[in-house]
Amino acid sequence: MSPTKRAAPFALAALALALTLGGVIYAATDANPAGSAKDPLVLNGYPPKTAVLAIKISTGEPYSVDATVDVNFAKNSLQAQLIVPVAISAASFNLRFVGGQLYIGSSNLSAIFGEPWLATSIKLPSLFGLSLEMTKPDISLISGFNNETVTKNGYLTTYSYQRDNVILGTTSSSPIKMPAKTDLAVSITVGSQGELTAASASVRSKTSDVTISLNVLSYNAPEPIAAPPASQVKQESLKLLTKLVGETPLKGLLGELNLSNLGKAQLS
Repeated sequence: MSPTKRAAPFALAALALALTLGGVIYAATDANPAGSAKDPLVLNGYPPKTAVLAIKISTGEPYSVDATVDVNFAKNSLQAQLIVPVAISAASFNLRFVGGQLYIGSSNLSAIFGEPWLATSIKLPSLFGLSLEMTKPDISLISGFNNETVTKNGYLTTYSYQRDNVILGTTSSSPIKMPAKTDLAVSITVGSQGELTAASASVRSKTSDVTISLNVLSYNAPEPIAAPPASQVKQESLKLLTKLVGETPLKGLLGELNLSNLGKAQLS
């Protein structure tokens, strides 16, 4: 399979990993210190209708996947532009979730699949719950870490959590094999009203070295997200796309540690 063809499902897997931060993100409550700079992300207690996120995924290799993600919580849709490493260069991919369809677009796809967009039907979980968590969730729900620190910088408060030699367990139905032991670090930064401004999660073991970081660039900016023209889309099965993911550079990562299950994992 050519590097370009491998990159398309790699982009899909990267976005899936990025979205799993929702499983470990909890906002916090902390008053804005008097005299600090103005917080540009304040939500005044109302869940955001939209958000623009910058996401970086590193897997211990000399490259990373970078994505800018626009989320429309009200319409349960999102779009993302990903910069994905391909051999010694990088490729740009566009992904969209609109109306129950996942679209993957790239100028290189036409030569491979005949159309610049691939699509498959997929059920996207409701994003409204995530908007509530980003507004003002309860940081006290985070537990099981033996090293916790709180750092203040102006109107920002960062909560950092660390635990070494963690045993990650999944449900009996999980098809993914977890590393037996891993070092887990989670960092969450909130603004003056407790709104999420940044987060990161790192998992390191003998077989895995994964870091996902997220920064909120804006809340409530207009984010129109539309499906690409039907004439430019080729339908593919989710089974096929899932199979292709197993042939990407993420194969080892997904085989050892699926971050989408991290939010369900039990800390022992």
